[in-house]
Amino acid sequence: MRRTESVNVADGEFSLHVWTPPSGRGPGILLVQEIFGVGDYVEAVADDLVGLGYVVAAPDMFWRIEPDWAVKHDEQALPKAMSMVSEFDWEKGPEDLEAALAHLRGVPEVDGRVGVLGFCFGGTLAYLLAARARVDAAVSFYGSGVPGALEALERIEGPVQFHFGGSDPYIPREDVAAVERAVAGRGGMEIHVQEDGGHAFHNRKAPMFYQPGPADRAWRLTEEFLGRVLGVGA
Repeated sequence: MRRTESVNVADGEFSLHVWTPPSGRGPGILLVQEIFGVGDYVEAVADDLVGLGYVVAAPDMFWRIEPDWAVKHDEQALPKAMSMVSEFDWEKGPEDLEAALAHLRGVPEVDGRVGVLGFCFGGTLAYLLAARARVDAAVSFYGSGVPGALEALERIEGPVQFHFGGSDPYIPREDVAAVERAVAGRGGMEIHVQEDGGHAFHNRKAPMFYQPGPADRAWRLTEEFLGRVLGVGA
């Protein structure tokens, strides 16, 4: 079941799309969009998570630019999507995400722990959120901003799982290696690199990006990590 709630911040409000599992209750996951908005791919991932027993909430991160904006995942939409990211406020945006996290904790169906999961643009935001707020789990898929913000690792207290593609044209392999080195030996942190994976390999709504093999392998690791840390079904 899906509904839309509003998150209030000092200078406005934005949409938070909430999905609940068949059981009616479960751990919460804040699902952070990629550059195409809260559209069919985010909905598909939410459905996957709901099927596992989570309460899922996806905030509209582009609301300050164009509220509730979403487009198809194709080459024609890519320039506009990239322009949305270029206009994104990287100071206020993480504050919005933190407000969405607080709202999710208060959703009545959320029973227990709360984590964050983000893809691409959202993968960077999920990582930054884990460094500024308490989350019980964080999963970051190919966040291009992660390699340049490794100092934030020192501020993360909860478990984190990173995913990257080893053949990502947008994130050089040497940058991924820098994340591997930074994460190595840190308790509660893990990184998985699908060497045959390009950028956005998990996005099954984008034929130009989707790679079933890397996607399936990474998602199995994600399911296991979230289940172990958030205790779904416990």
